[in-house]
Amino acid sequence: MTAKLFVLAAGGTGGHMVPAHALARELKDRGHKVALVTDARGSKIPGLFDGVATHVLPAGRLTGRPTSWLPGVRAIMQGRAQARALYKQRKPAAVIGFGGYPAYPALAAAFGMGVKTAVHEQNAVLGRVNRLVAARVDAIATSYPDTARVRASCEDKVRLVGNPVRAEVIAIGTRPYPAVGGTFHLLVTGGSQGATVMSRVVPEAFALLPDNLRSRLSVVQQARAEDMDAVRARYEKLAIKAEIATYLTDLPERLAVAHLVIGRAGASTISELTAAGRPAILIPLPSAMDDHQTANAREMADAGGAIVLTEAHITPQRLADAIADLAARLPEAAAAALSVGRPEAVRLLADLVESLDNTTAPQLVGAAKLQPVPA
Repeated sequence: MTAKLFVLAAGGTGGHMVPAHALARELKDRGHKVALVTDARGSKIPGLFDGVATHVLPAGRLTGRPTSWLPGVRAIMQGRAQARALYKQRKPAAVIGFGGYPAYPALAAAFGMGVKTAVHEQNAVLGRVNRLVAARVDAIATSYPDTARVRASCEDKVRLVGNPVRAEVIAIGTRPYPAVGGTFHLLVTGGSQGATVMSRVVPEAFALLPDNLRSRLSVVQQARAEDMDAVRARYEKLAIKAEIATYLTDLPERLAVAHLVIGRAGASTISELTAAGRPAILIPLPSAMDDHQTANAREMADAGGAIVLTEAHITPQRLADAIADLAARLPEAAAAALSVGRPEAVRLLADLVESLDNTTAPQLVGAAKLQPVPA
């Protein structure tokens, strides 16, 4: 296949940048050229897009405050103009957006120049920018078979591919689930976005577990810096072996030995849990836009691989009950989690992206059930 240039537009957070990074690696492995269009925040995320030409463009954000409208529109127009100049110079085969405001100027420039386009949605609810451009892009790649807020008029564009994850995580799912019966390894993530729940409720839930289960615990927990001393002291008082850290740089290694995970229900978290085959207790972030984390958790929970607890109603006893429930059926829950994983996501997404520049429409990779848009 002839080498082509693909422009990936992503920014803001790792949730947008990581799947874009995975696609960039896959496309480069296939012999293509890749350029990244991002914002200042996206360009500073370490360990991503090494060797990829990166272009930082203005990306305005329109909020509910009228004072944001004029500077937001001005930044969008500036970003669009700079993207147009880039496309005239480099002539991309397609532009792929990964959601978030930084993707919009790059896509808007492509629409006006006849360049093929696609968006990738990581969550089970189509994000605001992806909803804004859905009618104009050539394909919508989704991560879940049930993706809300996709208009019925866009049904023919939807391709189910999954959310790309790191190769190290995919490798976990190819190995046997850790033997159950000795040490019970528990991984707690999401502390930076839920310190009250993770730092206060989780240790108290462990205190309520039966002695034969609590005595086997080995905990690795992510917590905010200001909570670390209190969390560590509580585990010491409970005589529970625990390692507390603000950031886990070796998360794939931690996930590989974990029997059970307690965490949020972000798109990257769910895709990694299901690719690795790790059961979980999920506590969706209540402030997530459109409550998309609750939607993200639904497929894994319905399969039997997770229990979902709402933050508004969680108590140490309810969490302890959920831990005991899953502890009694860990291998079965792990298999259920793995059954809804999509380890081929990056390959399927790259296939779709390559097909955009063909004269025929891209083939349907997977069926996607659409939910009606609320009135």
